Amino acid sequence: MGILTTFAKSLGVIRRASQRDFSNVGFVGLGNMGAYMAKNLIKKGYRLTVYDINEKAIENVVSAGAKGAASVAEVSKNSEVLVTMLPMNQHVLECYTSKTGIISAAKKGTLLVDSSTIDPTVSQTIAKEAEKNGLRFIDGPVSGGVVGAENATLTFMVGGSKLDFEGARTFLEAMGSRAVHCGDIGMGQVAKICNNMLLAISMIGVSEALNLGDKLGLNPKILTDIINTSTGRCWSSEIYSPIPGLIPTVPSSNDYNGGFSTALIAKDLGLAQASATRTGSPIALGSLSHQIYRTMMAHGLGGKDFSVIYQYIREEDKK
Repeated sequence: MGILTTFAKSLGVIRRASQRDFSNVGFVGLGNMGAYMAKNLIKKGYRLTVYDINEKAIENVVSAGAKGAASVAEVSKNSEVLVTMLPMNQHVLECYTSKTGIISAAKKGTLLVDSSTIDPTVSQTIAKEAEKNGLRFIDGPVSGGVVGAENATLTFMVGGSKLDFEGARTFLEAMGSRAVHCGDIGMGQVAKICNNMLLAISMIGVSEALNLGDKLGLNPKILTDIINTSTGRCWSSEIYSPIPGLIPTVPSSNDYNGGFSTALIAKDLGLAQASATRTGSPIALGSLSHQIYRTMMAHGLGGKDFSVIYQYIREEDKK
């Protein structure tokens, strides 16, 4: 009976730990997505310390109630849980594993959550380094774009232990509407890479279809309405239209500014290409999409939202 009682008490401690609310939160990377995610945490009552290499980005979130930090290490040493939202593999690696990075300064037991979209092997490398230092790590990339970040409707795809996932779940859902446990470290990244490859393909397909319909004399709004009640319906046609004016709140209606840049979708497609090469998986449409978005970057569209593919197709159509 004594052993069972001890076990029950231990289980209760673990359960309470997994469901804890973090009071001191660090956030590194305050770009288009990260800034909204950080602000939503502030709205939910979390105390934030934030850092970005862009001082104006820090000021933006500080104005919403966060405390600014002078370095990644300063954020790390003052946090119980720390979120990173960074552009590429090398940024994430340096942020976590450099001599003055997150891992060097974090207190034992700190939960690290990387919401960047990177190669799964990078997440696995960081997790091993974190474990050596008594830290917990999960990869938690997101889907939903800037609109989802702003409205706290993101989906988190999480790789890591079940216990750490459950411990972070309430916290993650303060920034989104859903958190899904995908498996071991790196599996969140796998889910995100596959999802974004499909997103890139579908945006090209929607843009080609709408342009063709327009060339044949069909009003794009009417065709969009038909697609969205027919078998061609998808996120790119219904929620994130590439046609200016159809949905006032998306980047296409703001000269394709903001949102998810062409450079970033090309980066994600590059991750998919690298993973496909490593595993010997055929991704014919994914590879073609990668080349299309890279060509758009070469035409100066890297900073525009990736839905600018519609405008690019129309310009190419005139040649």
